[in-house]
Amino acid sequence: MNTWLVLTATLPTHPSALRVRVWRALKTTGAGTLREGVYLLPSSAPTAQALWDIERLIQESGVDAHMLVVTARDDVQEKNFRGLFDRTELYTELLQSIKETRSRIKKASEAELHKVLRGLEQQLHAVQASDFFPDQARDKASAALTALRGEIERHLSPGEPIPRAEAIQRQALEEFQGRTWATRQRPWVDRLASAWLIQRFIDKSPKFIWLRDPKKCPKAALGFDFDDARFTHVGDKVTFEVLAHTFSLEADVGLQRLGELVHYIDIGGIPVDEAAGVETLVRGLQAQHDKDDALLSASLSIFDALYTALKVRP
Repeated sequence: MNTWLVLTATLPTHPSALRVRVWRALKTTGAGTLREGVYLLPSSAPTAQALWDIERLIQESGVDAHMLVVTARDDVQEKNFRGLFDRTELYTELLQSIKETRSRIKKASEAELHKVLRGLEQQLHAVQASDFFPDQARDKASAALTALRGEIERHLSPGEPIPRAEAIQRQALEEFQGRTWATRQRPWVDRLASAWLIQRFIDKSPKFIWLRDPKKCPKAALGFDFDDARFTHVGDKVTFEVLAHTFSLEADVGLQRLGELVHYIDIGGIPVDEAAGVETLVRGLQAQHDKDDALLSASLSIFDALYTALKVRP
């Protein structure tokens, strides 16, 4: 059986500041309510320390609060305790939102689809953060959101590559100098960031060509971010991450964090705070520049600044 934390406190109704502050703090822990003033949380929950902090906050405010560490007396009580953390209804609501979004894909604008997708990603992670006893409902919602993202990407960018299942082979930088690199035209974040990575960290004098039809990629060119390209999605890694890993750059903290940002924008996953701003900037650059060489040139300073900011971020 699980070990449970039970926080008991009788909060004053007036003034209401302490009650409101505690209520907000309790909400972030995902604690269940046994009754007014009695709150329950698995001791193994990632937010368990926050519940102890709430007890201290209440006591420091001059109000009695007590934390009990208990186990259920029998299987029935254990089941009742766990029932307070059943997130099935929340996952069902998320699945309904995903279904409604799928029905609007062809009618919605690119900006609307990206905004809705970010919202759904945040909604899923919020539910997962308080889902201390995950079951099939969590897996179903996660799979549905992944499928939705893929459907949206195929709609917005028909040439988006299918991930390959293979090991990433390490390569030496000196063998990739002065090369021609080819990717799909009108690059989005992964392709732009990958081109930046190539120019800044891999090839000292690269040449880029932008393909209308990736199947017609010149044999001498190094393709990236399309099916059958030399460098493309592998497993759960996007092209930027594959390039960083291939050339042993993944230990660089700035590149690692930039990879997480590109990953989230391109295929989803753990939300990154800077994602919405970067999407807006890249969309603006695309609107300003009809030529892809000019688009890349204009984006280099953006990724330079992002790299520096992410590298020094605590």
